[in-house]
Amino acid sequence: MATTASTARKLVQKIKTLIKAPGKKPAAAMADRATPLLDARRAGQEATPAMLQQVAKETMFLHFTRHSPYYTAKGEIPIITKASGHHFWDQNGKKYFDGISSLFSVNAGHGRARLAEAAAKQMKELDYFPLWSHAHKPGIELSERLLSYAPKNLSRVFFTTGGGEANETAWKLAKQYFKMMGKPMKHKVLTRAVAYHGTSHGALSLTGIPSMKKMFEPLVPSTFRVPNTNWYRAQDDFETEEEFALWAANRVEEMIVFEDPDTVAAFIFEPIQNSGGCFTAPKIYFDRVREICNKYDVLIVADETIDGFGRTGSMYASNFYGFEPDMMVLAKGMTSAYAPIGALLVAEKLFEPFKEGTAIFPHGYTYGGHPVSAAVALENLDIFDEEDLVGNVVRNQDAFKASLDSLKDLPIVGDVRGKGYFWAIELVKDKTTKETFNDKESEKLLRGILSQRLFQEGLYCRSDDRGDPVVQLAPPLTIGPNEFDEITAILRDGLDHAYKAM
Repeated sequence: MATTASTARKLVQKIKTLIKAPGKKPAAAMADRATPLLDARRAGQEATPAMLQQVAKETMFLHFTRHSPYYTAKGEIPIITKASGHHFWDQNGKKYFDGISSLFSVNAGHGRARLAEAAAKQMKELDYFPLWSHAHKPGIELSERLLSYAPKNLSRVFFTTGGGEANETAWKLAKQYFKMMGKPMKHKVLTRAVAYHGTSHGALSLTGIPSMKKMFEPLVPSTFRVPNTNWYRAQDDFETEEEFALWAANRVEEMIVFEDPDTVAAFIFEPIQNSGGCFTAPKIYFDRVREICNKYDVLIVADETIDGFGRTGSMYASNFYGFEPDMMVLAKGMTSAYAPIGALLVAEKLFEPFKEGTAIFPHGYTYGGHPVSAAVALENLDIFDEEDLVGNVVRNQDAFKASLDSLKDLPIVGDVRGKGYFWAIELVKDKTTKETFNDKESEKLLRGILSQRLFQEGLYCRSDDRGDPVVQLAPPLTIGPNEFDEITAILRDGLDHAYKAM
């Protein structure tokens, strides 16, 4: 016992010694890290472009970015400093036409002071509160507003912070709904080839682009691909677009039957598919898909992350096509990207099981339906209504198409397709045979020549080869014929240059 007591006393003494010992100051660990921007900020000085460039290269990990060009002798990360209307400027003062609304998002255009004011006002009143067993005024108002534009079967709003999260939410809700309805095996989801639905594990699993998924496999199982509605590549096999559309829709039924209807929960698709280049479809496609999904009790989720908020010439593309999805995904244009937000609109039948007993949907996001984002969204939608931005698209979409169609005389332009202020130009090696570029050629064309040329000439758009190579355009909904001609002139120069350089 004496030995034990002695050991205990020694242990207590060591603990006391450690407690009394001076600890290391947290700041000391950072003493060797230079902070030129922080130093300038504290001194009340503006950071220079050179300082910003240096720190960006040393600290930032950019999204979807090849970083290697920035670490060459003349490599620089483009740093964007301000924006107004349909233009933005870089750190060197160069002006660019925002031909893709930054990321299919700034629908009302840049520099809207009233949106900043709406954010500031809301921050002063209620800066933040979660939608977990509580609600707040901006969220309630925005729910009503979003539903006021929607197909009438949609009656509930579940807020997220973006489209990918809303797609995740749709899949999880579909699975839980069918379990609650006594159909626990209904968990599989169909999506379309080359379609993009997000980058989180679930949303990426829904995505139909193998190259984007390769590095993250294995992903969430139970997703299956059906054909998209790329009419340009199907014209040799069908007499009319309607015939092709019915064929594509019938592949949905074929996949449901093959996988067993008792296991298929949902079909998620964009009414106009972005990835691959603005794949539209005639109304008969949506009617047939609705008929098939009703037959097999499969939910339809319309992913309108890009299509929504006037982009296609109606507030929601589903309205234009006259079909009623069971769920609708919204994001980007809801605030014109001034604040992050997303939403899943839901049919009442999916909410019914949660009205009774102890049932909950154990799912949510810290910033989903953030009151500041909701306030900005409401103000943004006021701008839509007051300036009739959707009407502006309807009135001018034919002129936009005609301007882009004028590029068809170029040997590299195979197809121009889209709707509203949402267009894609497909690039080909041979217009007659529609021969596309192989992977190596596409790499040279898009990244080696065209993207750089267009950006140098002051047009920010998207050169994409997730399917066949395309140039994508989705400018702010505020522009008109004069701006169409400006876009087309820069495109003509760039496409002609690219063709000759190949």
